[in-house]
Amino acid sequence: MTLAPVFLGSLARRRTATLFSFVAILLGVALGMAVQAVNQAALSEFGRGMRTMAGAADLQVVGPRGGFDEGLYATLAARSEVAQASPVLEMRTERIGSADGLRILGIDLFAAGPVTPALLPRPAEIQDGSDRDTRLAALAEDSLFLSMAAREALQVDPGDRIQVHAEDRTLTLRVAGDLPGAPDDPRLAVMDIAAVQKHFSRIGRLTRIDLRLAGGQDAQTARAALEPLLPAGLMLEVPEAAVDQAANLSRAYRVNLTMLAAIALVTGGFLVFSAQALSVVRRHTELAFLRAIGLARRQLFLWLLAEGALVGLLGGLAGVALGHGIALGLLTLLGGDLGAGFFSGLSPTLRFSPWASAAYVLLGIGAGVAGAWLPAREAAAVAPARALKSGDDSALSGGRGVPMLSLAMLTASLPACFIPPIQGLPLGGYLAIACLLAGAVMLLPTLASMLARTLPLRGPVPARLAAARLAAAPGQSVIAATGVLASVALVAAMAIMVGSFRDSVDVWLGQILPADLYLRAGRAQSAGSLDEALQARLGKIPGVARVQFTAFESLRLEPGRAPVELLARPVSPDGDGLPLVGSARPAAKGETQIWISEAMRDLYGWRPGERVLIPLAGDEVAVQVAGVWRDYARQGGAIMMDLADYRRLTGDASVQTAAIWLAPGADGIRVGEALKSTSDSGALEVAFPGEIRERSLTIFDRTFVVTYVLEAAAVVIGLAGVAASFAALTAARRREFGMLRHLGLTRRQIGAMLALEGTLAAGVGVLGGLAAGGAISLILIEVVNRQSFHWSMDLHLPWASLLWFAGLLVALAGLAAILAGRQAMREDALLAVREDW
Repeated sequence: MTLAPVFLGSLARRRTATLFSFVAILLGVALGMAVQAVNQAALSEFGRGMRTMAGAADLQVVGPRGGFDEGLYATLAARSEVAQASPVLEMRTERIGSADGLRILGIDLFAAGPVTPALLPRPAEIQDGSDRDTRLAALAEDSLFLSMAAREALQVDPGDRIQVHAEDRTLTLRVAGDLPGAPDDPRLAVMDIAAVQKHFSRIGRLTRIDLRLAGGQDAQTARAALEPLLPAGLMLEVPEAAVDQAANLSRAYRVNLTMLAAIALVTGGFLVFSAQALSVVRRHTELAFLRAIGLARRQLFLWLLAEGALVGLLGGLAGVALGHGIALGLLTLLGGDLGAGFFSGLSPTLRFSPWASAAYVLLGIGAGVAGAWLPAREAAAVAPARALKSGDDSALSGGRGVPMLSLAMLTASLPACFIPPIQGLPLGGYLAIACLLAGAVMLLPTLASMLARTLPLRGPVPARLAAARLAAAPGQSVIAATGVLASVALVAAMAIMVGSFRDSVDVWLGQILPADLYLRAGRAQSAGSLDEALQARLGKIPGVARVQFTAFESLRLEPGRAPVELLARPVSPDGDGLPLVGSARPAAKGETQIWISEAMRDLYGWRPGERVLIPLAGDEVAVQVAGVWRDYARQGGAIMMDLADYRRLTGDASVQTAAIWLAPGADGIRVGEALKSTSDSGALEVAFPGEIRERSLTIFDRTFVVTYVLEAAAVVIGLAGVAASFAALTAARRREFGMLRHLGLTRRQIGAMLALEGTLAAGVGVLGGLAAGGAISLILIEVVNRQSFHWSMDLHLPWASLLWFAGLLVALAGLAAILAGRQAMREDALLAVREDW
C-alpha cells in the first residue's frame, strides 16, 4: 500500500478532471437509484394494500368493470371447497366540483368479517370508546366510511356530507366513520353493498367475490373445481395477481428510465477514460520512472485501474445517497407515479434497500474501472527507457482508430434489433444501442483523420496548426470527443424519439377528437354514465347537429394479464375515421367485426381477418378482426366495436361519453351550458377538444420530465469532458507552447489554435454523436418502444433544434478549450522548454 499516495493522490492533484468524472458517475447512479427506489416503494405499497384488502381470501373471482350477475355468489358460497365467500361491488367515482377520485367498495358487512376484516368500517359514534353498538348504522344507504388518508385528502370529518357522481346524478353521502384496518389509500371508501347497488344502478351486479377456502383445500385444486362454474369473461385469481399485473405494466417504463440513467453512467465512464488517458499523458515520465525502479507492468496496470475504481466508488456511494434524496422528492411530489400514471393515488414510503444500493455502487465502480482500463493498458505497455527520454512526446500521439472492429460493432447492432423481447423487455434493442455507441466511439479517430484531410492547407497559422494536430494525433480528438459523442448521441436520440412521439400523439389526438364538444358523466373508469332518456335529450339541444356516443367496458381475456379496454362507438365497416395502421379487412355482411390496437396484435397475436372469441355479457362471442388502429392511451390493449353490435350482444344501452358536432353558426360555449343543464344534478362535464388535447400533451410532457433532466445532464457532462480534456492536454503540451512562443506565436494565436482544436474535436464528437443518435433514435422508435409499449409512431426529425444545439455545443467547446488552456498560455516561454536543455 506504499504506492497508494502516488496513484490515488494523483486524483486530488487533478481535482477538476476528477470532479467531472465523479459528478458524471454520481448522476448516472443517482438517476438509476431514484427510479428503482420510487418504483420499488410504489410496488411495495400497492402490494401491501392489496394484501391488506384481500385479508384471508385465498382466491378472488374477478371480471369486467361493468360487473357480473350476483347469482354466482350463492353458487360458489354453497360449494364444499369454499368456507366463506364475500361479495364486493367496486365503483370508481369523483367528488363533484373537484378532481378528487373515490374508489367505493360495496361489501356485505356480515360476510366480509371472516374474509376481509380490514374493510370493516368503524362508525363514528364508537370512536370515542362508547359501549353502544352502532354497527347497524353502517347499513344506512347514505353512510360512507373513508380511510384515514382519504379523509385527509378530502378534508372531511365524521358527519360531513360530500357529493359524488352517480350515473348522471349527484349523490350526497354522509361520512359515517373510518376504516381503521384499511391501507393508507387516499381514495378508498366503503359502503354497504346494497346501497352501492341501488345508488349506482347496479342491482344484482358484483365486480368481485373474495373466497376463503375450506380447511385442507389448496388454491390450485379449488381453482380447477370452481373454474367450470364461471361464466365467460370471469377468472379465478390469487390476490397477488393484481400486484404482478401492476409490476408488469410499469416494468417497461421503469426499465427504459433505468437504461437512460445507464447511458448517463456510460457517459461518466467515458469521462473517466478521458481523465485517465490524459493523466497518463501528463504523468508518463513519472510512470516510466516507477517502471524503471522495479514496479511490475501488472502492478502499474492494477494501480491505474484502482484510480478509476476509486472515482467510481465515491461516485457510486454519493449517487446512491443522492438517488434516495431524489426518490424522496419524487414520492413527495408525485407519489409513486413517476409521471406515467401507473401508481397514481398511492402515498408510498421510501425504504432503503441494501442489495439495490450495493448493486448501484458496483455499477459506479464498474463504470470507473471500464473507463480506466484502456489508458491503464496502454500506460503499462510503454517502454520505460523511451518514456524517460527528455522531450519524448510519444504518449501524446494518442491511439489510432480500429475501423474493422468499429464496423463489426456497428454491423452487430443490426441483427440485435431483430431479437424478440425477453419477458417483455427489449433487451435486443438495448444491445443494439450499446453496439452502436461502442462502434461510433471506436470510429472517432478514423472520422477525425477524414475530417483533417478535408481541411484547407492554407490560411492563418493557428488554423493550420490545429488542422495539423488533428491529422497527426487523431487519438487525442477521441479523448476530448468521447464525452461529447455520448452526450450528443443521447440528446439527439431522445430529441428525435420524444419529438416523433409527441408529434404522433398530437396527430392521433386530432384523429380521435373530431367533434366540436365532448360530454361525460365521469371518466371512462368511473361510475358516471348516460341513460337512454338523457341520450335522447342531448340530440334535441338547439345548436346540436349530431351526437355520437361511446360506451366503455373492460374484458379479461387471459389469466395473469391486465384487463383489456373495450370501446363501443359507431364505426363504419371500413374503419373510416380510425387511426388505422395498415390496411383493413372488413368482415362479411352479417359478421360482427372488431378493431384492435397495436398492443392487442403484439400481446395476443391477433391479426386482421382472423376470427377470435371475446367474452361479452357472460358468453363467448365470435368476432372477426377487421384491422389494427393506433392507440396511445391503453398499454394493455384495446378493442373497438360498433356501438350497435355492442348493444345487440350485451343489451346494455348506457354510455359514458358523447361527442357533439355543432350546427353551422352555433355558439360552442352556449351549447355546452345547455348540454350541462340537461342533468338537474349538474354532474355532466363538457370540454372542447383543444382543452383535452392540451391536458393530454401536458401529461405527455410530465411523463418525459426525467428524460429532459437526463438530456441536460448529458450536455453539461459533455462540455465538462471537453474542458477537462483540454486542461490536461494543455498542461502536457507546455513545451510545445513554449517552442511556438519562441517561433514567434503570440498568446492570442495560441489561444486561437486551442479554440480551433476544441472546435474541431467537438465537431468530430458532434458529427459522430448526431449520426449515432439518429441511428439510436430509430432503434428506440422501431424496437424499444414497439417491444416495450406496443405502439408505433411516425418519424419526425427536429432539424432546426438539432443544428442549433450542435452549433452551440461546438462553440461552447471552443470556449471551454480556451478557458482550460489559459494557465499553460500564461507560462513563460523560456521556462516551458527548460527540460530540453
